[in-house]
Amino acid sequence: MKSIVIFDIDGVIRDVTNSYRRALADTVEHFTNNFYRPTMEDIDNLKAEGIWNNDWECSQELIYRYYESQGKLRSEISYTYPEIVNFFQRLYRGSQLDQPETWEGYITTEPLLVDRAYFDTLTNNNLAWGFFSGATKGSAEYILKHRLGLENPILVAMEDAPGKPDPTGLFLALELIEQKFSLPELLPVVYLGDTVADITTITNAKNIKPQRQWSSIGVLPPHVQNDEILRQNYTNQLLKVGADRVVTKVTDFVNL
Repeated sequence: MKSIVIFDIDGVIRDVTNSYRRALADTVEHFTNNFYRPTMEDIDNLKAEGIWNNDWECSQELIYRYYESQGKLRSEISYTYPEIVNFFQRLYRGSQLDQPETWEGYITTEPLLVDRAYFDTLTNNNLAWGFFSGATKGSAEYILKHRLGLENPILVAMEDAPGKPDPTGLFLALELIEQKFSLPELLPVVYLGDTVADITTITNAKNIKPQRQWSSIGVLPPHVQNDEILRQNYTNQLLKVGADRVVTKVTDFVNL
């Protein structure tokens, strides 16, 4: 293997426009008593701050900000984080939260942005690969194993490491890939993600382990694909925070 490639999942491997983002908007709308439903632009603007990679936390933050705009203090808002998470998950997964085989929520409608053959191509190009995602392990495995049919892919998910832009999970994914394939130390690393937090994760990794060659590739998420102004603004945003390059879709990347 000549390099290691690690993928984010949401917006890169699967289209979450009408699943995670829909659940986020529905959740905010519910907890603001139907007075505020965030737009895609509202969600993008929040994520552009670089610290809101977790959609449950995004939901809570947008709820807080709405009530602050109405003159309330955060301490006056009675909704708890577990309540917000539970409502979100019942939309996203369905009523049987812990039984993937019976999920009937938004997750079941997510379009895939790659197929299994894509990863065979990477392997044939001497690239070792794996995944580091802020999604829950159950959600990520549902896509990777049940939908894509990948066998025991290397995956570091929400439960395994701090959220991005903390690079701890990235380092863990690298370690697991190196062990699985008995790779030499310090092979170059490429990370593909669609958010500011994804790109900043690589910047932080460079600062902690400068002896390694790191590259970040921004991937334009599906919800900006059909508007040239949105595409350009999103591209500029990812480049501004340090992306080495930006691709329209993940399958545009097949080699270094």
